[in-house]
Amino acid sequence: MKETKFETLKDNAFDLIGNDWMLISAGNEKGFNTMTASWGHFGSLWGHGGGRPTAIAYIRPSRYTKEFVDREDVFTLSFFSKDHKKALAYLGTHSGRDENKVSKVGFTPIFHDGTVSFKEAKLVLVCKKLYVGKIEEDGFIDKSIIDDCYPIRDYHTFYIGEIIKTYQED
Repeated sequence: MKETKFETLKDNAFDLIGNDWMLISAGNEKGFNTMTASWGHFGSLWGHGGGRPTAIAYIRPSRYTKEFVDREDVFTLSFFSKDHKKALAYLGTHSGRDENKVSKVGFTPIFHDGTVSFKEAKLVLVCKKLYVGKIEEDGFIDKSIIDDCYPIRDYHTFYIGEIIKTYQED
């Protein structure tokens, strides 16, 4: 992978996140975890002259990865080609508490910038945490989302991270 500038990205965020999915990862050589996600955002926020480049990751309270993202200052969002969809599905339905799910799917962790990503990724965003918040029931205008997406009321925590580095496959 080579470091690039986020401004040069040509990928469609709706495809990357919603259709192709991503891995949210945090940790280091002493321990890390990752999870598959299909909800997230990219944009500009906080700052002058266009704002900082930011990404938002959403994690349910029950997810093991949340412990790592809460503890660390940085996290990564890793994106893969469509031929890794089966591996991403596995990583999203199995817990790192119970097994080494990363080795089970054959992904190779890479440690850099104080965090972890994967050799097999086509794109990695390294994000420095700026803000942590919680989705709350009182905030929903469209109450149908609650029963549709939160039947057990396990509302996501969201992490706004400044994109501090971007890597793309060679």
